Amino acid sequence: MKPAPRLGAIFLTVFVDLLGFGLVMPFLAKEAHDAFGVSEFVATLLGSVYSLMQFLFVPVWGRVSDSVGRRPVLLWSIAGTMVSMTALGSGLAWGGSVLLLFAARAFSGIATANLGTASAYIADITKPEERAKGMGLIGMAFGLGFIIGPAVGGALAKIEIGSRHGAVPCFLAASLSFVNLLWVTFGVPESLRAEGRTVRPPRALWPLNLSAAREACRLPGVGLAMAINFLVVVSFTNLDQTFTFFCSDLFRIDERGTGFVLAFIGIVAAAVQGGLVRTLSRRFDEATLIRSGALIQATAFAGLVGAGAVGSRAALYASGAWLALGNGLTQPAVPALISRRAPSSGQGGTLGTNQSFSSLARTFGPALGGWLYASVGPRAPYAVACLGMLVATALAAGLRGSSKQG
Repeated sequence: MKPAPRLGAIFLTVFVDLLGFGLVMPFLAKEAHDAFGVSEFVATLLGSVYSLMQFLFVPVWGRVSDSVGRRPVLLWSIAGTMVSMTALGSGLAWGGSVLLLFAARAFSGIATANLGTASAYIADITKPEERAKGMGLIGMAFGLGFIIGPAVGGALAKIEIGSRHGAVPCFLAASLSFVNLLWVTFGVPESLRAEGRTVRPPRALWPLNLSAAREACRLPGVGLAMAINFLVVVSFTNLDQTFTFFCSDLFRIDERGTGFVLAFIGIVAAAVQGGLVRTLSRRFDEATLIRSGALIQATAFAGLVGAGAVGSRAALYASGAWLALGNGLTQPAVPALISRRAPSSGQGGTLGTNQSFSSLARTFGPALGGWLYASVGPRAPYAVACLGMLVATALAAGLRGSSKQG
């Protein structure tokens, strides 16, 4: 199979996976707060526990994929997602404790820790100079998942089951995962040849593998790129679980309206990562794209602070679009830069380590945002995110253009 069809296959795989994530974004934290009586801070921890599990398991599945191939890991992750989303929907509809929601999100985080593997799949089938365009497909899948997922999830969340809201989008996500499982089973071939696989010792499969992280960070420029990405993701995910409260408290926008705002942001992100990045990557190296994207996101978060101060929905949409532009530049550029510095036999482990640090950032980001929202005020998470992006921009000045290593 030629690279183009295979890229389409992995794009659809990631898209369906992320669509399920997008479906629950507009309502999950608020439903936990309203139906189970937990605070805003505790509600945002549903996003943190999901990302904590991804932090622990993204490098595991990346290293496993270096040994057994990419396809088995993708199959397992999608099947696990189907089970976890069914459990989450059941917990929302009939569960008596918020602990069931946390358990479902934790297992979902373990199951969906496949982005390092998906990135390695793309690295397997693309030339080094085409990596940014290939990684942009994953970003485009994120964007489209945020277009369709929040809009549909916000609308379906209004349907009651057991006098509670939110279960229907979860069951829809589980159904989509089943379709995705069939797609990968019959439509996605293995990308890693037998001669390119590595034999890993048992300790390489432990979640916390510091030697594997040190090995990745010893590659030129990789440690700095991971640190910048960590700071960018921590800052960006201040928004993840607080945005539904932000829209409700300062703009009087309900879950359905929040879904539409997120969908609009997703449209811009998809356009950037599916089209603009392809054009810019021909003219600029990944380091330049990372610097530009971080600075744009800093100004976008400043715009969100201003929009919240005056309650302007127009400014909310404009700042959200500007944020999507900046994020659309940084997210494909970081793994592209890292993959070009990693040896072909270690793509899964190296990219998995980067995704793991991203997941750790997504653990801290929602928790930090939730704490700031509850303790300081609705605009505080976005002001702190602006500062974080400015620091990331300064650090990115130390990045250099990619080497041409495959």
